[in-house]
Amino acid sequence: MAKYLLLKHYRGAPAPVNDVPMDRWTPEEVAAHVQYMVDFAARLEGSGEFVDSQGLSPEGAFVRYGGEGRPPVVDGPFAETKDLIAGWMVIDVESRERAYELAAELSAAPGAGGRPIHEWLEVRPFLAVHSTVFD
Repeated sequence: MAKYLLLKHYRGAPAPVNDVPMDRWTPEEVAAHVQYMVDFAARLEGSGEFVDSQGLSPEGAFVRYGGEGRPPVVDGPFAETKDLIAGWMVIDVESRERAYELAAELSAAPGAGGRPIHEWLEVRPFLAVHSTVFD
C-alpha cells in the first residue's frame, strides 16, 4: 500500500468544467458537495483506503525563522502565489493507478446547479522510507 495526498484547490489549478466559484453556490449546492465528499470518504473507510481528510480555511500566512531571539517573519496570506489549497484527503492504495482513479471520482463532486465540477485534483505520493529526493 502507498499513501497519496489528494489536494483540492480554491485557486491555482486549471479551471474545472463547472467553473462557478463556491461563494456563488446556494447553501443546498454546498451541502450536496460536502455530502458527496463525506459519502466518498465513508466508502473508502469501508475498503480500508481512507486515511484522513480536512477542509481548509482560505485564511493563513507564510511563516519563517526570523533569527535567534527575534520573532518569526510572517508574510501573507499566501503572498505572491496564485495557489490556495481548499482541502485534502489522504488515501492508502495499492497503486498509483488506483490513486488516479479515486481522484478522478472525487473530482466529479457536484457544484453549481448540481452538476459535477470535474475539478482538477493534485495527486502527490508520500515519500517512502527508502525514497530520497534524488530518486
